[in-house]
Amino acid sequence: MESNQQFCLQKNNSFNVRTICPTIHILNTKDDLAKLPELITDNFYILGEGSNTLFVEERAPLIIKPELKGIDVFESQDKHVVKIGAGENWHNLVETCLTRGIYGLENLALIPGSVGAAPVQNIGAYGVEFADFCTYVLWYDFASNQIKTLTNQDCRFRYRDSIFKNELYNKGIIIEVVMAFPKKWHANLSYAGLDVLAEDSSPIQIMEKVISLRQAKLPDPNILANAGSFFKNPVISMQQFKSLQKTFPDIPHYPQAENQTKLAAGWLIEQAGLKGYRERGVGVHQQQALVLVNYESTKGSDIVDLAALVQQRVFSKFAISITPEVRMVTANGEQDFAQLIKHK
Repeated sequence: MESNQQFCLQKNNSFNVRTICPTIHILNTKDDLAKLPELITDNFYILGEGSNTLFVEERAPLIIKPELKGIDVFESQDKHVVKIGAGENWHNLVETCLTRGIYGLENLALIPGSVGAAPVQNIGAYGVEFADFCTYVLWYDFASNQIKTLTNQDCRFRYRDSIFKNELYNKGIIIEVVMAFPKKWHANLSYAGLDVLAEDSSPIQIMEKVISLRQAKLPDPNILANAGSFFKNPVISMQQFKSLQKTFPDIPHYPQAENQTKLAAGWLIEQAGLKGYRERGVGVHQQQALVLVNYESTKGSDIVDLAALVQQRVFSKFAISITPEVRMVTANGEQDFAQLIKHK
């Protein structure tokens, strides 16, 4: 295990905000896990690549950063099984699978972050979610000092949610993920943007299209600091949607189970007049309103204030509350956005 004190995390978060943690523990092997229970304090945060994290204050909590590597492939008659270390880069996994003839993740290309963060958020894009292929997750339990196997069902995956954000939050750490991909592959071209492709498009062609779509809509965090989609797409009742549709007949919508409908948060923000809005060195991206960007601020609190403004403007216009997908972290650990802005 590698440990550093008074560590600056500015290069470890894609918002490029400056914050200092008292200690960072970097896990390189499974043997390092046994040392964790005696090292962690009341306030800590498990950090992947920092692509979905906003450090709100100048001080951060103790940081645990898993860097466990490895991609192993096992094959049966009808499927490929892939075992991946939590520290692997997600997009690298997608590319590795496709080059080995393992198909299914092409719709999830270019999503930033680590493999270990994928189950926590149940990442998804273009009609596909992580949960569609996850078989089980290997999770190290701090209390018992044991590695446990959590099946897909155990993980309680929902839209951008899982057991790791709820009952098991900060009670352990994901160390490996196991995914299964049927050899009988079917292209998923249902989502807008991919429906222009031919039905016989190859997985590589689909991945290339996804990459081009994402690059056209989302700014590169290496050039313009951001965390991708900042807000979740809200899911509302069909009754509420029908009422909205009378006033906004062109409102984009995606039918969901249980008589619900998902709306496009980016469209709501744009209609609220905030696309391209800018203040105090941060702003709403001029091409994709779902993305909040950091132009020149060093303070995460500036982005929190902007997010609060966006949420308020959208609610005023549509009576819909949009909630951040990005995780907010203070010196006391991760904080709920509603509580964070309530005390500002």
